[in-house]
Amino acid sequence: MPMHDTQQPESQFGLFRQRRFLPLFITQFFGAFNDNLFKNAFLVLVTFHGLSMLGMNTAMIVNLSAGIFMLPFFLFSALAGQLAEKYDKATLARWIKLLEIAIMLVAGFGFIWHNATLLMACLFMMGVHSALFGPLKYSVLPQYLHERELLGGNGLIEMGTFVAILLGQIAGTMIVQSRAGGENLIVFACVTVAIIGYLSSRSMPPAPPTAPNIKLNWNVFSETMAIIRHVKDNKTVFNSLLGISWFWFFGAVYLTQFPELAKNVLHGTADVYTLIMAVFSLGVGLGSVLCEKLSDRQIELGLVPFGSIGLSVFGVDLFFATSAVPAAHYTLSSFLAEPSHWRVLADILLIGVFGGFFIVPLYALIQTRTEREYTSRAIAANNILNSLFMVIGAIMSMLLLGNGVSIRELLLIVAIMNILVAIYIYTLIPEFLMRFMVWILTHTLYRVKKEGLMHIPASGPAVLVCNHVSYMDALVIAGAIRRPTRFVMDYQIYNLPVINFIFRTAGTIPIASAREDAQIKEAAFEGIAAALAAGDLVVIFPEGRITKTGEMNRFMPGIERILRDSPVPVIPMALQGLWGSFFSRKDGAAMMKWPRGLFSKIALRIGPAIAAAEADRQGLEDAVRALRGEVQ
Repeated sequence: MPMHDTQQPESQFGLFRQRRFLPLFITQFFGAFNDNLFKNAFLVLVTFHGLSMLGMNTAMIVNLSAGIFMLPFFLFSALAGQLAEKYDKATLARWIKLLEIAIMLVAGFGFIWHNATLLMACLFMMGVHSALFGPLKYSVLPQYLHERELLGGNGLIEMGTFVAILLGQIAGTMIVQSRAGGENLIVFACVTVAIIGYLSSRSMPPAPPTAPNIKLNWNVFSETMAIIRHVKDNKTVFNSLLGISWFWFFGAVYLTQFPELAKNVLHGTADVYTLIMAVFSLGVGLGSVLCEKLSDRQIELGLVPFGSIGLSVFGVDLFFATSAVPAAHYTLSSFLAEPSHWRVLADILLIGVFGGFFIVPLYALIQTRTEREYTSRAIAANNILNSLFMVIGAIMSMLLLGNGVSIRELLLIVAIMNILVAIYIYTLIPEFLMRFMVWILTHTLYRVKKEGLMHIPASGPAVLVCNHVSYMDALVIAGAIRRPTRFVMDYQIYNLPVINFIFRTAGTIPIASAREDAQIKEAAFEGIAAALAAGDLVVIFPEGRITKTGEMNRFMPGIERILRDSPVPVIPMALQGLWGSFFSRKDGAAMMKWPRGLFSKIALRIGPAIAAAEADRQGLEDAVRALRGEVQ
């Protein structure tokens, strides 16, 4: 169970005042910072100061270092997932941070002696450190945070990671380049940062093991396959892992090509490259923290397709924006003075923003849809797949660039590939696209005030009854209640073009009157009973039809039959403000009049549950009428 404070913070930034989050954030921030501080300092010595190893040239060492750092994610992620399930995660974090201090002390001798082989070995060990910490970092969040805080917490972690990467890269370059004796200063910096990470880990609250009796499997390959086989059984989680891995494929290709983009396409200095990295990192951080605001602090899968659309739109636009760059040599100030460059920077910023929209809900989804005792291993599987996708991205880039494809064309190809991958993922799991359509409709047409969401049970069956005002009622309710719901809906509305896709994906149950089609009616009641037996939420509109006057119609007896067959709690709800909208029947047929405007204020009010034994259709009608009040 998550740790419970007496009061949850009003926004995600309030988590920085919580001991259950801040020490974890600081620990992971300085871990990511140190990875890049050390790695960039090493590469600067190789690239600009003649550090060599075993007779290899600079290009070979740089490419080897990338592979050496990623190798531990293949080798040790499966073990890391097991360790994070078997032991207290806070204790494990402290041991991992002590390992980081030891690695940095050894690396200090490598810097002082200019020993590239020793530094390469330490780079491998820093990869081990990151591989061990990764599953712990994400799987401990559900233990520390409430479910409503998960999206915001993941957003802050992602923001912190990208900011740490950026600052580590800049600091590693500047320290080594800044002055004579930079090697001594980098030793001091790396060890100090590792110590800060360890000290912050000591403040992490206990996070008890979720599978203390697990027997460690030291066979890397068999355990890796076992983990991947397990997560494949949960299609939503596995495809979320593939989605995250695709983001790292996409991101790795772009990040790898940014130096060449800055130098040979934009004709800029190293400062221009640093600016591009800063803008991209700022974008990912901004998108990550905006997720909570855009989804009302709940896990909103609709942001994932929104993010993938933005990645492709601005990835394609970057191709055209860079075609108009004047051929000249730019310093940072002259680069910023050129108007055409602002479009390039805007594209890079927005690629980062939409990347944040794409990845943060996926992490939160994995944390909530995976069995608690398997979360760390699911994150381990994610790290393995991420590494594999990044390697594939590197190989694809080398092949395409080696066969005459330009940097701009490579980035365009990846942006177009993103469209195809998105279509494939959303075909496999239509829930993503369904939630996107609901999110777009309910965030452009209306501003929804939600009252009483705490009355919706986190698990178990219940019947939700609501007044029926418009053709948008079901979508408004689906957008407000994040737990999957099964709607019972008039078969004619169910069959409406376009939105029928949403209803089918959500498992909507079509119903008809006995006079219209007795067979559909009986199938509906059987479907409702089966859904409640399976523990689902079922939403019905007991009036049986959309109001023509704005006033509520009498409740039909079907609700009593449902409760007689399935005696589950009933939750009354009321919609306010939809009467007179484009989708209501005020002034004639719905959707046949001029829309009254965007962002109309409406409300969904939810009352306490009523036991089945105490519920009858008149009492439920009165409860809904009282919740609605005088607002139509």
